[in-house]
Amino acid sequence: MSYKIGLVGKPSVGKSTFFNAATMNDVPEGAYPFTTIDPSVGEAYVRVDCAAPEFDHTCTPNHGYCEEGTRYVPVKLVDVAGLVPGAHEGRGLGNQFLSDLNETDVLVHVVDFSGTTDMEGEATEGHDPREDIDFLENELDMWYLDILEKGIERYRSGYEGEEKEIEVDLAEQMSAFRTNKDEIKQVILSLGLDLDPETWDEDDRERLAREIRIRTKPMIVAANKMDTPEAQENFEEITSDPEYEHLTVVPVSAHAEKALKQADEQGAVEYRPGASEFDIVADLSDEQAAGLEQIRSFVTAFEGTGVQQAIETALFEEFGAIAVFPGAESPQEDGTFLQDCFVLPEGATAEEFAYFLHTDIGDGFLHGKDVRSGRQIGSDHELDHRDVVEITTTN
Repeated sequence: MSYKIGLVGKPSVGKSTFFNAATMNDVPEGAYPFTTIDPSVGEAYVRVDCAAPEFDHTCTPNHGYCEEGTRYVPVKLVDVAGLVPGAHEGRGLGNQFLSDLNETDVLVHVVDFSGTTDMEGEATEGHDPREDIDFLENELDMWYLDILEKGIERYRSGYEGEEKEIEVDLAEQMSAFRTNKDEIKQVILSLGLDLDPETWDEDDRERLAREIRIRTKPMIVAANKMDTPEAQENFEEITSDPEYEHLTVVPVSAHAEKALKQADEQGAVEYRPGASEFDIVADLSDEQAAGLEQIRSFVTAFEGTGVQQAIETALFEEFGAIAVFPGAESPQEDGTFLQDCFVLPEGATAEEFAYFLHTDIGDGFLHGKDVRSGRQIGSDHELDHRDVVEITTTN
């Protein structure tokens, strides 16, 4: 559980419902601002095709679980405190929001696509979800811009005659965003800017702040309440609007996911998170059956409720993480097999994986082994999603 996925968005759009549906925690829900004051952290899961069947064995997970060849790997999900316009200036819970937000690696922006909550999180009709998308991106960009400006001032106030590099000062000022001078330099040059902030105008600085934000705090949009006609109409309009081509938008009904999980727990249905179908296995009242059939219509049309899909899209596609199994081709003496599956950054090497497992394993790293092919791999070999790797170490 090395990464945190942050749920963000204005109040009353269904963030807490999404969080509860994903984690089955009991976080307060309500259609009023700031239901969530402190961030809630829970355990959600991402699906990975289990490697065990390829070796004709059954896995024995230490964490999460495996069901019919699908491994459910735990990740941290954070329901960040409600946001209103002006957060970067401290309005609402702004300062707390930004502080909590900085602890996350990738964002899921939950938006009420039905248009039934206004910019303050109050009930309304006909609200354009574009305004929600725009305001959050703007808040994040202004937050980054403020820190960028401080980095530029830091550069300007250096000692006279000292050889200065703007990427160094910006990287130090923005270190909380887990960036570095090489990445900052790459972003500056990719925008066609000189490595001299004196040549940048206001628009240049805003573009730079935005691009650094996009690279260091990737985000997708969870189009919530998609089980309503209004949301579906808004979804079609927004996803075909060139202004929003840069965003990945996932259709979601957090309410449907939570209802199915509760029904599964109660033995009324058989449902696997993220599935596009479920079976009713108990006698239900006409009202209950009708409600589930409405949900069935939605999950069939959209190939799931979208909650699981949004989390996985954010982590694996937008953030670029990979899942790696440590292990050998045969079970241990005690019968355990592929006990772990870890989420690592894209481009992680065999040696980095060894250090991830334990410092001593990394310090004594000799070589790795691609268990599928039997091929020996060196310290700088980059791992792929779903690799099964055995580490040989002197420790």
